Amino acid sequence: MIWPAEAIWEAVEPLLPGFSVEILPEIDSTNTELMRRARAGRLEPVLLVAERQTAGRGRLGRDWSSDTQAQGRTLTLSLGLPLAPQYWSGLSLAVGLSIVQALHPRLQLKWPNDVWLDERKLAGILIETASFGAERYVVIGIGINIAAPDAAGLRTPPAGLCELLPTVQAPDMLEHIVAPLVRAVQRFAAQGFAPLVAAYQERDLLYGREVVCSDGVTGMAHGVDAGGALLVHTENGLRKITSAEVSVRPVPEPPAHHP
Repeated sequence: MIWPAEAIWEAVEPLLPGFSVEILPEIDSTNTELMRRARAGRLEPVLLVAERQTAGRGRLGRDWSSDTQAQGRTLTLSLGLPLAPQYWSGLSLAVGLSIVQALHPRLQLKWPNDVWLDERKLAGILIETASFGAERYVVIGIGINIAAPDAAGLRTPPAGLCELLPTVQAPDMLEHIVAPLVRAVQRFAAQGFAPLVAAYQERDLLYGREVVCSDGVTGMAHGVDAGGALLVHTENGLRKITSAEVSVRPVPEPPAHHP
């Protein structure tokens, strides 16, 4: 598989001086590797792409591994860079918004960090940060299904981008999303999430739907606030859901009845 590493470097290096691109045939986890490097003092901006992950991780410690026989069916990457935003809340939403805007108008965002297509999960985002003295390093991990994987054992039915773009390939998709992602992260660092609230609402899968949170909160989702918190109207009033430990599940919409 031929990756457009040089083209990506040329597009991003002016935005992130010292930026590099690495393509690896196999690794345990691109996020884990960049966090290992950060702990060793390597805090330079880098894009790390793996053709196969053996121990990929999702949010709340869930696995996100690319299948041994399915190279090219999943795009797995991590972007690592020093970052110093005034407020961190809403970063995963800004990242997700950048991805869906770059890929296809039909894609939606499920708070706080998933991309969905037609009620199925297409991509996931895992953001990790670490502080090293005055430096704060962020690793943004993204896994995107090009073709839908086997649904066995998955909590949420999977989708693949090839359903919308039949000829899409992982290298093309990578080149399409990286530079806009870097610009989006830099804008977030400068401006926070507030300027993105309206754009997020246009892609909000949960807006106006009944949701059930893992902490027992139920109610009607009503968008997000300027800090990226999910707003849920409950029997006891408005609740702001902010914890990364809260898993939000939309209540399935009933099937349409036709006469």
